[in-house]
Amino acid sequence: MPTVSKDKPVRTAPAPLVPAPLVRRWLLPSALADQLDPDADRSGRRSRRTARDWLVDFVCFLLAVLIGLLGADTLEQEPDLPYAWGVADQLIGAAACAAVWLRRRWPAGLAVALVPVGLVSVTSAGAALVSLFTVAVHRPFRYTAWLTVANVLVQPLFYWVRPDPELPYLGTVLLGVLLAVTVAGWGMLARSKRQLLLSLRDRARRVETEARLRSEQAQRLAREAIAREMHDVLAHRLTLLSVHAGALEFRPDASREEVARAAGVIRESAHEALQDLREIIGVLRAGDSDDAGRPQPTLAALDALVAESRQAGMEVTFVRHVTDPAAVPASVGRTAYRVAQEALTNARKHAPGTEVALSVTGAPGDGLAVSVRNGPPEGDVPGVPGSGQGLIGLTERATLAGGTLEHGPTADGGFEVRARLPWG
Repeated sequence: MPTVSKDKPVRTAPAPLVPAPLVRRWLLPSALADQLDPDADRSGRRSRRTARDWLVDFVCFLLAVLIGLLGADTLEQEPDLPYAWGVADQLIGAAACAAVWLRRRWPAGLAVALVPVGLVSVTSAGAALVSLFTVAVHRPFRYTAWLTVANVLVQPLFYWVRPDPELPYLGTVLLGVLLAVTVAGWGMLARSKRQLLLSLRDRARRVETEARLRSEQAQRLAREAIAREMHDVLAHRLTLLSVHAGALEFRPDASREEVARAAGVIRESAHEALQDLREIIGVLRAGDSDDAGRPQPTLAALDALVAESRQAGMEVTFVRHVTDPAAVPASVGRTAYRVAQEALTNARKHAPGTEVALSVTGAPGDGLAVSVRNGPPEGDVPGVPGSGQGLIGLTERATLAGGTLEHGPTADGGFEVRARLPWG
């Protein structure tokens, strides 16, 4: 007959799935995309430009050409400038703008080459600023500092030789210095953002590695703990077997019925000991186990567990529909008890004061199903210490028993643990 306490239906809600974020490579700079991609080929070859790189390079080229054209307009306002010098200025500026397409391959070399060019060509100013920005983005601070100082020192010399006809000497020098410092600062800001993103990536990878190591350690400790538990059970079986065998040895005058009864106990104990030994070997051979499994009672002790929880102040609804509970295998009963115990403990810690619904159903051939569900916590719940490995341990224990375990939040904000165990 089923045992029912406060019979209420238990709703089952699947755990929500959160899709992993996807980052498109063509939206990132090539250098950053290669470092963020763990599967990228780092054989020493230069990174291929992404669509974003081509767009940025084209914009930088247009910017250099635009500033060069503005500088070319000022050549007509210099009456003392020789014609040949003006033509050479424009040719040098055109070559400098074309060299902007090489800024990713040789950023520092291009910037250094354009420093002396800035002394003789006003139309190369745009290319010089683009090269300075590139160095600030792709090279350490010392390169940016030296090249910024060099560009700043070029300004007074250039405007001394070729003063601006409309602005005073000091004003043009300050304007040029301010422009160079602003471009360098903008580039260093972009570089710092990239470094911050890479540091966050590295930190996330370290956290994942540490979490995996903690999980593996918890699994190893669980294997050892479960093996110790099974060892205690095995020792009990062997002791019982030894006692009955000794009784037969020291009671040669025992009746036929007593001998048959003792032989049956010995045969059953040997069979169960062999089963426990197989379980121990399976646990020790498993590549990944989990949380510490302490010695536990069987399925018959669920009533006492629920009673203890109610005495502790929990409101527990217990529904049990199990055909022939005495026929449940000991290992399956221990696993079911462990699932219920851990789930009730978690509900008491993380959702105190809420109603918990415990359901156990099953029959031989259909398996044993355990479900523990609690509602959302009322108000803010203070954090409680814990390793967070309990559910991992339950999953491994259910797997070792040949079953499955699922857990996750419900639609109303609560939490549910569902286990299905084989019962042949």
